[in-house]
Amino acid sequence: MSFLYQSTLTTQQKSRSTDPPPPVFQRLPYEIYDCILRHLTVFHKEPSSMSCETCHLRDLYALALVDRAWDRAVRPRLYSKVHIVGNDWPIHTKKFKMKSGVRLKLLRRTLRERRALAQHVREIKVPRLQADGEAIEAKTLDVVASVVMACPNLEKLIGFYPVYGHEFDRLTYALSTRPNVREHVWIIGENPSITERSLKQLPPGLMDYEQAGSFLHYHDRWRSLSTLFLCSQNHGVLERDVFVQSLNRLPSLQHLCISNFDVDDFDDVTLQSLPPLQSLRLQDLEGVTFWGLSEFSRTRSAKGIRQLALVNLDITYLSAISNILLHLTSLQRFTLVQESSPEVAAGDLVFQPVIASQQLHYMHWDILVPGSANKNLASSIRAGGFPSLRTLRTPSDHDGQLQMLCRPRAQVVLPSDKYSKAYRASSEGSTSDTARTLFTARKLAQQRIEDAWNTVKFKVVVEEDGVLQEVFDIQGFIGTIGSRISYYLDSDVPGSDNALIDFPDLISGAKEVTPRDGCTGMWNASHHTGKKWWNHTERCRYHPVDLHRFF
Repeated sequence: MSFLYQSTLTTQQKSRSTDPPPPVFQRLPYEIYDCILRHLTVFHKEPSSMSCETCHLRDLYALALVDRAWDRAVRPRLYSKVHIVGNDWPIHTKKFKMKSGVRLKLLRRTLRERRALAQHVREIKVPRLQADGEAIEAKTLDVVASVVMACPNLEKLIGFYPVYGHEFDRLTYALSTRPNVREHVWIIGENPSITERSLKQLPPGLMDYEQAGSFLHYHDRWRSLSTLFLCSQNHGVLERDVFVQSLNRLPSLQHLCISNFDVDDFDDVTLQSLPPLQSLRLQDLEGVTFWGLSEFSRTRSAKGIRQLALVNLDITYLSAISNILLHLTSLQRFTLVQESSPEVAAGDLVFQPVIASQQLHYMHWDILVPGSANKNLASSIRAGGFPSLRTLRTPSDHDGQLQMLCRPRAQVVLPSDKYSKAYRASSEGSTSDTARTLFTARKLAQQRIEDAWNTVKFKVVVEEDGVLQEVFDIQGFIGTIGSRISYYLDSDVPGSDNALIDFPDLISGAKEVTPRDGCTGMWNASHHTGKKWWNHTERCRYHPVDLHRFF
């Protein structure tokens, strides 16, 4: 019996030892898959990559076909952010007998037929099908709206910002029904009926009851919306009451940008009615004055602001900026851009520091016309008014006073400067040193550094037994040794000559409609099937614009 038992046990051990081991990927935890996919995304989407979104999706699709484990790991990433970039493949347009929007309509069909995949979609990038300045056709809006309606958990629609002219369209309605929307950009355009009423009466009352009610109703379900942009285009109207009521319907609102509205739509009174925010950008608003900004800084709603950008508001007096920095105790980033220099009011007593902030760590200070503003800021920094400041960007540092207070740098200019439009214009003598471009700012800063190199700042004399042995000349430099402030002259948008990001950077689609030196998929064509496998229609290397850069 013992021999029979031992022989049976040995047979079972041999059978177990000869069974093939399970594939290694079936035994890996989900975190390993996620790490591999994150590295793949970085490889395809980093700024220096030669790849594009199409190549990235192709690789994800190939991984999903390996086995079920990979399919479960890839599927959420494949559909969570759906970015459709550039033109359709001509073979597809011919095959499906469509002139445009082939991939968008195929995506719509997939999401409608497979509701489980539609649950994963959080972000959609719609391809630009028209050049800048061209009106978006109604059928295009309808197709995009149908895709939005197929995604119940949609949070963002990026790269596609049609003008809203206070008339019904399916896309605006579709977005208003998505309760998880996190950000939205309103571009308010001109309405014929409002324009006609403005010729007969004065505001308020230019928007009729239906127009105001429809706009307010669109905000009712956006309980999770945290970022909102409101921009007027071609004298678009959005009256004060509508402003206040629409913002009060957004309980999660934290980041707000308001731009280019008339004095009758947004003024100092409207400013005082803003809800509590973390980030605020006010740009090209004629109705906002230095008095309104000073009063707003004292309100309870302004206490929690961490990022504030004031662009082209023409602030007259430096006292308004001083009050803002004094009362906004949570402020960490401050941006001021305008042409005229804010001055100290006549008769005001001046104490150092003139302006100060104990917690501010980033400042963009751009005053185009020379005045005393740069001098007052420099004296305030020198007097210890900004102990936490670490980054200072001043494209209009005319005489280098602010550069002198920062950490010394050996080189400010970038290798790419010689390819910029401003470089070509300066070579032709068509730009001045007061032009508001980063190329001009870097050129002047580098010139100051090189001029300091040509001057002797210290002499080191070596003597031995009273006999002069050698003298060393130490060349000068621009900056302050031991300063913790970095002199920063890079753009918010890589490759741009403008320091500050603006609305054209957000809504422009010129690179996508007419790509130059785009990706065709041939950057990695070492596969044995060659062009048949790797090639695709030339498309731009799209990098989404983060709305938080505006603050």
